[in-house]
Amino acid sequence: MTALSFEFYPPKTDDQRAQLDRTASKLKVHAPEYVSCTFGAGGSTLSYTSETVRHLNQHHGLQAAPHLSCVGGTREEIRELLKLYRAIGVRRIVALRGDLPSGMGFPGDLRYASELIAFIRAEHGDAFRIEVGAYPETHPQASDALADLRHFKAKIDAGADAAITQYFYNADAYFQFVDATRKLGVDVPIVPGVMPISNFSQLRRFSEQCGAEIPRWIAKRMQAYGDDVDSVRAFGADVVAALCERLIAGGAPSLHFYTLNLARPTSAVLQRLGHG
Repeated sequence: MTALSFEFYPPKTDDQRAQLDRTASKLKVHAPEYVSCTFGAGGSTLSYTSETVRHLNQHHGLQAAPHLSCVGGTREEIRELLKLYRAIGVRRIVALRGDLPSGMGFPGDLRYASELIAFIRAEHGDAFRIEVGAYPETHPQASDALADLRHFKAKIDAGADAAITQYFYNADAYFQFVDATRKLGVDVPIVPGVMPISNFSQLRRFSEQCGAEIPRWIAKRMQAYGDDVDSVRAFGADVVAALCERLIAGGAPSLHFYTLNLARPTSAVLQRLGHG
């Protein structure tokens, strides 16, 4: 059985907290290796992230890995956060550069994810397993694909243990990225990030922001279904399950699902994969 992990975001309202609890309860039946919890830009969800990590750990019995961004933070703030995470039993961190919110002037003491990883290792040795981001279709702010590969290798050289990719719908992009990194001497696991399809207009918006390409044939089929929500969901689950099958057959070490705090889209894909 392929190992799984799930990404959640920190809830800010009572309704969102109830939604996350329902989702975590439904998805933990798949025995995820861990779950990750995102981090708001510029520290806007600083306390929400640590509270959510603690809750997922204590209330749901899940090993929760906080996202940690170096954008907008001082070394001291990051140092305190790492101490807190260690104190509440966190053993895994997703280390990211993060995006500077518009209008925010201070980029932070640490400019790049590689500097953040080196800082974590200097402060805590091997106490944390560190995951980093990877971009099979190239980071939207990279000057070119080769520069992006060099930045990725710098994160691994700084001490990262594994990588999680941005989502994609073209399996070849993932396999070519893995091959390119292996040629550079990178040997850590590179886990494909998987985005189930439920709301196509929302997905298109996300994809424009993060540089993930939606193949034209998928977009055209989604447009043809229009407001037929059931058909959109079924088609989306079929497409993503077929992608996952190809990734697993091609040697992907595990699958990381971007849940958007919803259980149903991810469950539909896992059902098609025979995962519970």
